[in-house]
Amino acid sequence: MRKQFIRMSTKNKHVVAYTATACFLIFSVFLGISIGTFHITFKDIFQIIFNQLFHTGLAPDIDESMKSIVLDIRLPRVVLAGLVGASLAMAGACYQGLLQNPLADPYTLGVSSGSSLGAVLVLFFGIQIPFFGSFTLPVVSIFTGFLTILAVILFANFIEKTMRIETIVLTGIILSSFLSAFISLMIALTGEELRQIVNWLLGSVAMRGWGYVLMLLPFFLIGSILIFVNGTELNALSFGEEKAKQLGVHVKRRKLFILASSSFLAGAAVAISGTIGFVGLVIPHVNRLLWGNDYRHLLPLSAIFGAAFLILADLVSRTIVSPTELPIGVITALIGAPSFAFILMKQRMERRG
Repeated sequence: MRKQFIRMSTKNKHVVAYTATACFLIFSVFLGISIGTFHITFKDIFQIIFNQLFHTGLAPDIDESMKSIVLDIRLPRVVLAGLVGASLAMAGACYQGLLQNPLADPYTLGVSSGSSLGAVLVLFFGIQIPFFGSFTLPVVSIFTGFLTILAVILFANFIEKTMRIETIVLTGIILSSFLSAFISLMIALTGEELRQIVNWLLGSVAMRGWGYVLMLLPFFLIGSILIFVNGTELNALSFGEEKAKQLGVHVKRRKLFILASSSFLAGAAVAISGTIGFVGLVIPHVNRLLWGNDYRHLLPLSAIFGAAFLILADLVSRTIVSPTELPIGVITALIGAPSFAFILMKQRMERRG
């Protein structure tokens, strides 16, 4: 009877968790579309989107300029911010569980530095691949990010066949530092492109439109599915490699698979938006404090919460000193750094108590 009660309580907790985070996301989406130079009510937003989806003729009195603002400017920006936030949050949760390190995030293993290097190379040399055109930057950035994690895995495997967590982390830090040095060198040598490179490195989802949403979407879907199917294995790995082996997990194979999947997801996000810090670091921690450590639920909840968080951060970045727009990476750092410091202090006090 007691076990049944615990199972019911856990089920109710998860229902509350998904309901609360989904409502938070929906509210964030409407708020992100509503606020700007031209204010649009939630009712008008709903009518415009509903009419666009189902062709109901629900909003005949709404002028075309308002529809264009919603459908062509604000909605794609909000959707893109949500996809990037969800990708970074899920990748961060994976790294923290796999590496058993609360400081792990998509930048720990050098994926961010690799993707950033690809983007800076495109901007520095003015590279444009004919087939991809304006999408050269994100395509090259995704490719270099994936090459980075491949290099980390190969080098860690060369050093130690068992690929212990400590070896992977140290390899990632070494490679990240090496690639960051190249980025700094190119920035130092840059002339007119300096502002463009620095703005990209600080992160933004502005002026990207539906084309970038469609570019990120397949990477997001594939990466999310690959990560979700490993929720049970992440639960086992979060208790340590020896415990995971005892539970029947093929540790080396799963580590490779999870590393590749999460890096694939994070690399695609960085390629589209630039370097946006603290989302993958803080969001998984917040969800653990609220809803627990079960990765079967922590991953989707982190995705939803991360999407909502980055939508609101982007809203702040474009309105706080309007008409000037701040890089979204600045906002996430200003919010994320104190939040993470508070979480660490709270955990340390609880351990002492």
